[in-house]
Amino acid sequence: MAHHLIIRRGTVVDGTGAPGVAADVAVDGDKITAVGDLGDQTATTEIDATGLTVTPGFVDLHTHLDAQIGWDPLMTSSSWHGVTTALIGNCGVTFAPVASDNRSYLAEMMESVEDIPRDAILDGIPWDWETYPEYLDSIERLRPALNVVGLVGHCAVRYHVMGERSLSETEQPTASELAQMRDIAAASVAGGAIGYSTSRLLGHKVPDGRCVPGTFSSTDEYLAIADGMNDAGGGLFQAVLDFDTKAGHEFGLLKAMAERGGDVLFSSGVGTATSGGDMRVVDMWDKFFSETRSEHGRITGITMTRPSGTLMGLVQVPPVRGKAWAALMALPTVADRVCAMRDPARRADLIAEGQRKGLWYDPHHVYPLGTGPTPDYNIVDGRSVADLAAEAGVSPIELMVERLLESDGRELFNVWFFNRHTEALAEFLKLDGIVPGLGDAGAHAGQICDADATTHYLGYWRRDRGLVSLEEAVRNLTSKPASVLGLADRGTLVAGSYADINVFDADAVDVAYPEYANDFPGGKGRLFVRSSGYAATVVNGAVVTEQGQHTGHRPGRVLREFSRG
Repeated sequence: MAHHLIIRRGTVVDGTGAPGVAADVAVDGDKITAVGDLGDQTATTEIDATGLTVTPGFVDLHTHLDAQIGWDPLMTSSSWHGVTTALIGNCGVTFAPVASDNRSYLAEMMESVEDIPRDAILDGIPWDWETYPEYLDSIERLRPALNVVGLVGHCAVRYHVMGERSLSETEQPTASELAQMRDIAAASVAGGAIGYSTSRLLGHKVPDGRCVPGTFSSTDEYLAIADGMNDAGGGLFQAVLDFDTKAGHEFGLLKAMAERGGDVLFSSGVGTATSGGDMRVVDMWDKFFSETRSEHGRITGITMTRPSGTLMGLVQVPPVRGKAWAALMALPTVADRVCAMRDPARRADLIAEGQRKGLWYDPHHVYPLGTGPTPDYNIVDGRSVADLAAEAGVSPIELMVERLLESDGRELFNVWFFNRHTEALAEFLKLDGIVPGLGDAGAHAGQICDADATTHYLGYWRRDRGLVSLEEAVRNLTSKPASVLGLADRGTLVAGSYADINVFDADAVDVAYPEYANDFPGGKGRLFVRSSGYAATVVNGAVVTEQGQHTGHRPGRVLREFSRG
């Protein structure tokens, strides 16, 4: 009997860190059924992987595709970058639990925190749920292309229970309200949520400027939530934290949750130093992971693979905040904006405003991506807009205007909010406690697109810099994050595992230049990033992409069963 699919003559890197081996891979239904020499066996469909690498599908631990699945079940850009399983519900902002009269507020909160347009959210998803398990049921009915794992969010839970009082900086829940939150956490985990997420970042705000619900919650509140998850068998606690103003408290909270709840995932990085070679930050993190794991419980950090924050240019975020630039950006298309900039009087006004007000971010931390087919992220020996302007003897805004005109408005400029300490970033990515990623796929839609983090890690850090071996890089994108989630039979490429598989050219895989499209509901815009070098991505035995193009198959599932830590 013929197999459903055979991937032939590839180098299988199985996700465990073991050396790659020449082998064929057979798939029947949704499972891998054989790995080895299958030259004497046949299949209905075959993929020729000669000269290519065959790996498990990638697991992305930090996305905000919660809403986008509603109008884009192909889950782009993630599905162009080898991702076969995506964790949604991060940072405390979710759409459940929700009462019908709170839907608009949750949509507005998501827009305020993650730059996903409110109207697109309200119009683009069915809103046929109240509880978080019902939300997961709704996602399943949308038939996503990729597997989905969901976290229930603290913002939604706290607002659902406490209403306006949830936004107070000082008021804590009553005993009855705390019991309700614990019960919701338990019911969510029992109904398929992997765990509970929270945001304590002071920059995450609701539309009126107050911090999101949960920002100032006490450790006791989190411990009660951990107890609720434990009532349902245990769950993952995911957090973004306020390391800027109360680092000691936040480290203590992580240790307490690791001890009480058992599994913790949080966002981390190397900070904003750009020179001096101070590597103490890496030593500090390594010590924290080691001590927490040995004395308290399981804990994992996730980090961006490059400096990042926002992409300036003419697509959505201009370089200057002022009336002249706002009027320019009000023109309907990039082509219209470039045409207007070519008028000498208009250009002079734009430059004058830029010289008077300055760029909205320090030009020493703004880097051009160039105009080639692939972006230059300037991680090593990059020259900032300030550097280039000084060399040319012009102001930063004059330099940017000139480059925007030369590129017909195509060039983008990367604003380095995060991970500016590039000397430390390489060593940080090598820590056992760190998973590379944090691409925020689906969020900050018109500001940035780092959904290509998996491809960037493989292409830049593995191939170009030699930071890790191919086998270790694949482990960091597959079995390591799968283990964080406790995924059953996913993350490794062995017989009996689910057939989530990538086939790619390890020497050619690369990110494409970010592009912009008005393809959200209501014509709202977003940045997206394609890739090169991927021959195929398979999810649950079905080919989802071939040579970078979607096949139309949508075999993804909402995963609800986990091996709890």
